[in-house]
Amino acid sequence: MMNKKSVYVLPFAVILFLSLITTASTVGTRVDAESNSSTQNLTVYIQSLKSDNGGLFLVADEMDWYMGADAKKIFSEREPEAYAELGGPPDDYYIVNDSNTLTTYSVSDNATVTMQLFDHNGKPEDLDIHWDEKISLQQFIDSFADTDLIDLSQFPYHITIQNGVITSIVQQYIP
Repeated sequence: MMNKKSVYVLPFAVILFLSLITTASTVGTRVDAESNSSTQNLTVYIQSLKSDNGGLFLVADEMDWYMGADAKKIFSEREPEAYAELGGPPDDYYIVNDSNTLTTYSVSDNATVTMQLFDHNGKPEDLDIHWDEKISLQQFIDSFADTDLIDLSQFPYHITIQNGVITSIVQQYIP
């Protein structure tokens, strides 16, 4: 028969061993996540573009963009009645924007801009989709400010931030 001391020591040793394994695993995961923190990809609604002290700043509302199976899953959880009726999100994407918090980001002078739809010349009949069209940052600034034909703030954008500065802006077309 085991003595009373062994009965208490064995469970304590097992718990200690398991906690060491769990803690070591957590630390390893955290280091991996932090090592990639210099590049960040976000989806945002751009509220405004501002020039200040020779730099360009983008003010945006971050949101979550889901496509395919992920969109279907989130849509079914958040809107079960619509999911039951439609069987999934319209157009196979779903946007979640639970916060109206605005964040200001610095934009690199060399940031690339990729558009799907914007006003090329002010003529409604020429407004057409040009998939993944590269434009200059200045063209984007000018087009964003001109809301006569199309308001570019109504589109989501995927931005890439490297070392705290936006290096890429990609317009997400939405039907």
